Amino acid sequence: METVIQKNEHFEIEIIDMGEGGEGIGKINDFTLFIPGGLIGDLVEVRIVKVKKSYGYGKMIKLIKPSPFRQEVSCELGGKCGGCQLQHMNYKAQLEWKQKKVENCLKRIGKLENIVVEPTLGMEEPYRYRNKAQYPIRKEDGKVVMGFFAPRSHRLVPLSDCAIQHVDNARIMEIVRKFLQDNDISIYNEETHKGLVRHLVIKTGYHAEEIMVCLVINGKKLPHSEKLVKALQEIPQICSIILNHHVEKNNVILGDSCTVLSGKPNIIDSIGTLKFNISPLAFFQVNPLQTEVLYQKALEYAELTGKEIVWDAYCGIGTISLFLAQKAKKVYGVEIVPQAIENAKENAKLNGISNTEFFAGKAEEVIPDLYKKGVIADTIVVDPPRKGCETKLLETLKAMAPQKIVYVSCDPATLARDLAYLTNEAGYQVEKVQPVDMFPHTTHVETVVLLSKGEIDSKKVRVEFSLEDMDMSGFQKGATYEQIKAYVLEHSGLKVSSLYISQIKRKCGLDVGQNYNLSKKENAKVPKCPPEKEAAIMEALKHFQMT
Repeated sequence: METVIQKNEHFEIEIIDMGEGGEGIGKINDFTLFIPGGLIGDLVEVRIVKVKKSYGYGKMIKLIKPSPFRQEVSCELGGKCGGCQLQHMNYKAQLEWKQKKVENCLKRIGKLENIVVEPTLGMEEPYRYRNKAQYPIRKEDGKVVMGFFAPRSHRLVPLSDCAIQHVDNARIMEIVRKFLQDNDISIYNEETHKGLVRHLVIKTGYHAEEIMVCLVINGKKLPHSEKLVKALQEIPQICSIILNHHVEKNNVILGDSCTVLSGKPNIIDSIGTLKFNISPLAFFQVNPLQTEVLYQKALEYAELTGKEIVWDAYCGIGTISLFLAQKAKKVYGVEIVPQAIENAKENAKLNGISNTEFFAGKAEEVIPDLYKKGVIADTIVVDPPRKGCETKLLETLKAMAPQKIVYVSCDPATLARDLAYLTNEAGYQVEKVQPVDMFPHTTHVETVVLLSKGEIDSKKVRVEFSLEDMDMSGFQKGATYEQIKAYVLEHSGLKVSSLYISQIKRKCGLDVGQNYNLSKKENAKVPKCPPEKEAAIMEALKHFQMT
């Protein structure tokens, strides 16, 4: 009999799972209930607030028995603003939950089985890590307030400090708030699109200890701006005070143009040994300590030797590109924001790196265009926005068939979708998956994935086999090993080795040469040809009338 649940009913429920958004999940017989703030192991009293056909939402009224993973929330806005969804969960449990989140997406969305997801790489001190803050500004009851939006709303939750933001932000917020209040500066209204000041954006150079303060306005000038500059200059780390002009009627935070009120147009920060100019409009990872962890992992997965041509899609201000350029022959970067590309070129000069070339445009347009002109990469690194890679770019990756793709993702769901295409349609294998916690106390997780065409490692071939002893002629009715490889690549998108071809030829009773495929080591492990490559090689053998 189907369970009937009514709105405003109260139930006692144990939380048995957690959803993608960090909400607790419980069951009332066969009815699923989502409960914000619940943790696995909690026993809670809930009130039903919304009912659908087979699921509903509940509000936690009382915590009867806490989960062993629960901890005290240190932030004044814990559970109120939409910024941190997991502060009530201890950090070790957060890392494990994010690992499981990636695993679930790969299985459920990507249909990828037997993929090992490594434990999430976390921080030693997971607070005060953000180098960028964006505060909406409102006027309520005649008072200027700023803060963050409540979950799934545009209702502003005022704040004086935030546990994951830079420690200087609280003081800057108060200076700006007082200036706006004392000088009766009009505040933008989202509904009427009237008023001047929209947002306060603060960027911090974590290592350089430089701060940029950017006020977003619905106009060209800020009245009494000299008073604001003087007040902000009391904080010595502030070296850039900017007006951003945003006059469009939308919810985008920044407009396209800026005016410098005081100081520099950019600030500087570093990742590892590299320095970067950061402009008001350019994207820069918000957690500088974990960014180095993320990029070092991407560099490790790329396994560059100094001979490779590399594409960095969605390159931003060149952060990953310059990391790769230290180990590659040539790196091409592409980014849709022209100012970011200018920053990337400046950053290359700043670091004395000359083997990079940057293009402004859509990755899904620039890379295919240059591929047609003969730019072929050995390795491609993609770091797309939350929506993932465009289909056209994925199709170009398939056609170009680089030996390695390093995919840096900020959304496990779109990552899983794109990996499904690259494995099913483009013939890649997922070799390694590493989550990195860039955003402690939130549900977000970055992931670095290595995909390859599954070829044998060339070093292993040199160690385990004597190439001098191999019969490489491989002629059988006019088809050489190279001709078979070319046919397989053209018709299936797969790269196959001479070793795999010899295995399938043996299977078909064809001559492969007396010493081919023999190891000089006792009990040496010989890689077996994967089924999809065996089928592709068989098709080639039939084409050349060898079977």
